[in-house]
Amino acid sequence: MSGEREVVEGCPTELFIGGKWVAAGKTFAVEDPATGATLCEVADASPADGKAALDAAVAAQEDWAATPPRERGEILRRTYELMTAQADDLALLMTLEMGKPVAESKGEIAYAADFFRWFAEEAVRIDGGYQIAPNGASRFLVMRQPVGPCLLITPWNFPAAMGARKIGPAVAAGCTMVIKPAAQTPLSMLKLAELMTEAGLPAGVLNVVTTQDAGGVMEPLIRGGRARKLSFTGSTPVGRKLLEQAAGQVLRTSMELGGNAPLLVFEDADLDKAVDGAMLAKMRNGGEACTAANRIYVQSSVIESFASKLTARMSALKVGRGTQPGVDVGPLIDAKQRDKVADLVADAIAQGARTLTGGAVAAGNGYFYQPTVLADVPETARLQKEEIFGPVAPLTPFETEADAIRMANNTEYGLVSYLFTTDLSRALRVSERLESGMVGLNQGIVSNPAAPFGGVKQSGLGREGGTVGIDEYLEVKYVAVNVD
Repeated sequence: MSGEREVVEGCPTELFIGGKWVAAGKTFAVEDPATGATLCEVADASPADGKAALDAAVAAQEDWAATPPRERGEILRRTYELMTAQADDLALLMTLEMGKPVAESKGEIAYAADFFRWFAEEAVRIDGGYQIAPNGASRFLVMRQPVGPCLLITPWNFPAAMGARKIGPAVAAGCTMVIKPAAQTPLSMLKLAELMTEAGLPAGVLNVVTTQDAGGVMEPLIRGGRARKLSFTGSTPVGRKLLEQAAGQVLRTSMELGGNAPLLVFEDADLDKAVDGAMLAKMRNGGEACTAANRIYVQSSVIESFASKLTARMSALKVGRGTQPGVDVGPLIDAKQRDKVADLVADAIAQGARTLTGGAVAAGNGYFYQPTVLADVPETARLQKEEIFGPVAPLTPFETEADAIRMANNTEYGLVSYLFTTDLSRALRVSERLESGMVGLNQGIVSNPAAPFGGVKQSGLGREGGTVGIDEYLEVKYVAVNVD
């Protein structure tokens, strides 16, 4: 495993356009959130750079679409192998720019790589259909073809996996791309572009623009009429703006937006397993995940026992720089996010919530917040309505199954819900009534490259991963054939 400086210096820092590394007119700093120190400077793309990237994607589209599916799949398979072989260095790079502990970063690298392995296998399974018309006079041919050049926008919290979840199916389907990673965490995507080039990806298929001016660079591409698809992972407010921009061109969209996941614990649940699940659902990525359990509802007869067990686990977590041995929780991404978490906790306490552990900004440099458990959190608290994106577990009691379902569904979001019960009938009843695209039943994690990831209501449009993930990058064409 390389050292910190070696890993950073080994990462490209320019724009990747048309298969070449290209300097921009200016740069911006990438910060280590654990220290506030600058890791390096990367290219800060201009609108002209964005146009050049889309030019390259458009120019490469025809040849790439004609590339045999097996060849596209083999590029994805080789990318998987390269990521697996370099997992230690890739994980360290991610920890330095994003903050999560190295062990979690290695888990994300494995998760991201698995999207390339999964879609390497899906590339050769793009199918169509043949049908005799009902009157017998003609035949229907149905084929699926690449959508065309895609615009991909990814967030900072999973800087490798969120890109891989979009790039994998796009490559498999035969689409070219312009991808804009988050300004806070551009290094993982730049390194991935380098690895994909090594794996044999042709010039112009993947283009990477890093910028602090996301709107200025991406909006002209969205509105310009040459891109055929937009895929975005991020907040719901930004997603709404992008949908408005895409409407003018009737641009095909996939949106994986915000979440406010409820976690329900019924009195018949195995409490130890429920606490294990809650720790996963709440503390994966330090709580900075759209799938994080933000609202934990526990049946009143067992809430005291559950709270005691959860508090013991949360208070034992070690907070520190993600590169240090034994650290469980790294920093939040920046000062703005840390302050938002602090404000949400303060609001809940002002409305009557009790602090069982944590509840304060951690001392020292960097953007740390203590793992926190709050009891008796009222439904009127802001953190019941807003994404927390931090290590805060709010507990609220409920009395009946109907109460639990009502409280769980009382949100504009609908990405994922979690449910703990040993009653099979209840499990099925409640799963059916929860308004979310995914349900974790007696488990605290739902993400898997082989499963369809996505939400309902204001948590998004479309699905990523699974057998349906490639459909987002394919158009259906019907050919009517006269056989008279």
